[in-house]
Amino acid sequence: MTDADLEDFIKCYNPENRFDRKETYSEDNPEGRFRKFAVEDILERDKTSLDIFWIKDKSLADLDNLPSPNVLADDIIENLQSALESFENLKEQLK
Repeated sequence: MTDADLEDFIKCYNPENRFDRKETYSEDNPEGRFRKFAVEDILERDKTSLDIFWIKDKSLADLDNLPSPNVLADDIIENLQSALESFENLKEQLK
């Protein structure tokens, strides 16, 4: 992940003036990635969960075009190896 990956979020989040934040989500734009929720709506959720998502990954909905199990397994292994290397580097830095 790089700073460029977060540019859209930072622009919408507007850290310089939080009162001037603009949603990109709307009924007309359900793919908008920045959406606000009322406190009341969050409190009504089971265990006041902040695990909120509204954008569906279209690749997961298209079950006919999923990668093969071997490709998925290779991706999982690669991600786990990368995570392990990161933890090993962190451990070395803590010494």
